[in-house]
Amino acid sequence: MKKSSQLPLAGLRGLMALALACSASLAMAHGDVVPQAVDTSSLPQLGSKWLESNPYDKQSKARQEALRIGSSAYNQNCARCHGLEAISGGIAPDLRKFDEECSGLADAAKKEVCYKEMDDYYVGTVRRGRTRDGRVYMPPFEGTLTQEAVWAIRSYLEVRRDQ
Repeated sequence: MKKSSQLPLAGLRGLMALALACSASLAMAHGDVVPQAVDTSSLPQLGSKWLESNPYDKQSKARQEALRIGSSAYNQNCARCHGLEAISGGIAPDLRKFDEECSGLADAAKKEVCYKEMDDYYVGTVRRGRTRDGRVYMPPFEGTLTQEAVWAIRSYLEVRRDQ
């Protein structure tokens, strides 16, 4: 009698159930992929007109609070794609290296212009997201994250870059 290399129907159902359970748990490992609002009430409020540069820079009195909020906001909204502590696992860009080319410039004026351009790119990307060929590579956060939250995350990323 010839042995069948096929799984019995019950075995096949079991494997399918296991595969579905594993894929569901992997999807849940990334958590909620819907942008999450961030409480920025303890930061100086910036108004509705978007600023051109980070108001929570190293000279700001609110820097420590911005870093605290930025770390939390990053973990809630960015880490699932860009990696814990901004260390990419390969899915999305490593945000510690976001403005790496600017830091290597020797000319102070060129460096300042480069950082300004990167601030523009950062704010535009976070607000409007990134879509290519109809595929969403990054969701838009405008309407979910306030200007305060966006700049607090930028402050956190600056600290991660410096490390």
